[in-house]
Amino acid sequence: MKRLLWIDISKGLAILFVAYFHFFSTYFQHGVLPSPDWSNVAASALTLLRLAWFKISGLGFHAVGVFIILSGWTLMQSTVRRAEKGEIAWGAWYWARFVRLYPMYWVAHLVYLVSPFVARLEPVDDRIILSLLGLRFIDIDMNFMYLNAAWWYFSMLIQFYAIFPLLFWTARRVGPWWFLLIGCAAGFFARYVLLVLWPQNGLWVLGGFAICRLPEFALGMSLAMWHTQSPARLEWFLLRGAGFVAGLILYPAALQLYHGLYDYIFVDFATGACCMLEIVGIAGFISLFNSPAKLFGLVGLYSYGLYLTHQPYVIWLGLRIREVPIWAFLLICIPTLAVLSAWGMLLEKGTNALVNKLASLKKPARV
Repeated sequence: MKRLLWIDISKGLAILFVAYFHFFSTYFQHGVLPSPDWSNVAASALTLLRLAWFKISGLGFHAVGVFIILSGWTLMQSTVRRAEKGEIAWGAWYWARFVRLYPMYWVAHLVYLVSPFVARLEPVDDRIILSLLGLRFIDIDMNFMYLNAAWWYFSMLIQFYAIFPLLFWTARRVGPWWFLLIGCAAGFFARYVLLVLWPQNGLWVLGGFAICRLPEFALGMSLAMWHTQSPARLEWFLLRGAGFVAGLILYPAALQLYHGLYDYIFVDFATGACCMLEIVGIAGFISLFNSPAKLFGLVGLYSYGLYLTHQPYVIWLGLRIREVPIWAFLLICIPTLAVLSAWGMLLEKGTNALVNKLASLKKPARV
């Protein structure tokens, strides 16, 4: 089973959207759009463009849901590949996940501590120990968003990895439809408890308690199973426009779920799924062109490094350019995201190379 380029492109688009959102939200936190001008065609078009830019930019955090879905997909796909070769050694599986996740996560901490041009909004104190362990959900009020708020995703991800053998066994046992139903039921019930029945800090629902985001993760796993069963049919829907149009139609309804407490139980799943349809649809279009496909695929391949490092940089820069006009912000944004992508890629490639070298040194020599 070969690696799917369009999934890498989708990851690249998703992480760039997340990084752009953090940049935009810092730059425009107290900004106000110019008054609408409908006096002529040119002014009306400019007004519409501003409104569209503002609305679409504000949806950037939905790409986090896309990452959860694609993480479920790729993890399911790679584990099925292992299962086809024989029984899975879960100890080795956990070690491979640990080596993949933690070294780069620790490097990101080091980069944050020593790098110039980063926003340091909190003091470095003993909370960094729990952060390095990934256990940011402990004393969630103080630790979940500590130092680099984007790192909350890591603590959710390791929870999914911890329970993945159970999820994998269940999915293989009951099939994709029933597994998706079970995952949604468990996730929505957890959200109901934490939002309505026993109201808690919203950070638990965001991802501090990973089961609250299980519907998106289960959707990704189910999609991987459906893709295995009928790749041509699923790719036609996702990549050739049908899924993109469906996402456009459903997105307004998904956004309405923000307006009620009970509705909010379902909003992350709905907005994440709609955003996934849009991003994957765009990825399908990009995949038709060789050079852009390779470029965005490369960003997606090393999206982990960009995710772990980008936010302190864009906050630092965003705070310093708040007075520039929107067109100048957009011009600054493109090279900024390009530089941060290259920086994250360099760090991740270097970290992976070092880890692989250390791992090879520990292997006994063959006689």
